[in-house]
Amino acid sequence: MVYLKIKRIIDLVLSFLGIIILSPVFLILMLAIKLESKGSVLFKQKRVGIRRSYFHILKFRTMRIETPKDTPTHLLDNPEQYITKVGKFLRKTSLDELPQIWNIFVGQMSIIGPRPALWNQYDLIEERDKYGANDVKPGLTGWAQINGRDELPIDVKSRLDGEYVDKIGFWMDVKCFFGTLVSVAKSDGVIEGGTGSTTKEEIASSKETVSK
Repeated sequence: MVYLKIKRIIDLVLSFLGIIILSPVFLILMLAIKLESKGSVLFKQKRVGIRRSYFHILKFRTMRIETPKDTPTHLLDNPEQYITKVGKFLRKTSLDELPQIWNIFVGQMSIIGPRPALWNQYDLIEERDKYGANDVKPGLTGWAQINGRDELPIDVKSRLDGEYVDKIGFWMDVKCFFGTLVSVAKSDGVIEGGTGSTTKEEIASSKETVSK
């Protein structure tokens, strides 16, 4: 598909510009994270990429280093006690996702596409196979993110990802991009832990590896 080649060029150019233009923001956020708590400013997490390949997604660290390892946020007792003040702001504004601009630049992700599943979200991965959603690059944001975000159960999320694949094109990406800006501004569909009560079973065994 011709657009997919154009899409990669768009991703490369915009991610490069994003790294340069947002570098002061990166530095400020990194300093804020470091000043508030010990540990690395970033953490990486194993995710599913195009055609079920694996890669490590990057995010700004939002939790303290004493947080129990290998436990999803929503399964912690009183997760608020582990989330830093800076981290709470980053999560609410989705700024913790900014380091994924690097994932986009190196070709592991796209700006727009299905959000990459955790490596052990088997139900989600299998369901996405029905719609061909595992055959495109995962994105920083996508059609499902502007139509429910964390609130969506697996079947609905996968169906929306399939709709994106069926309609993939420049105007669909534009619609997702600007829809995301609106969703982030309104904090629509954000549930602490990233998946919501409807999908707790989906990631009950997921693991968040914090770089220390």
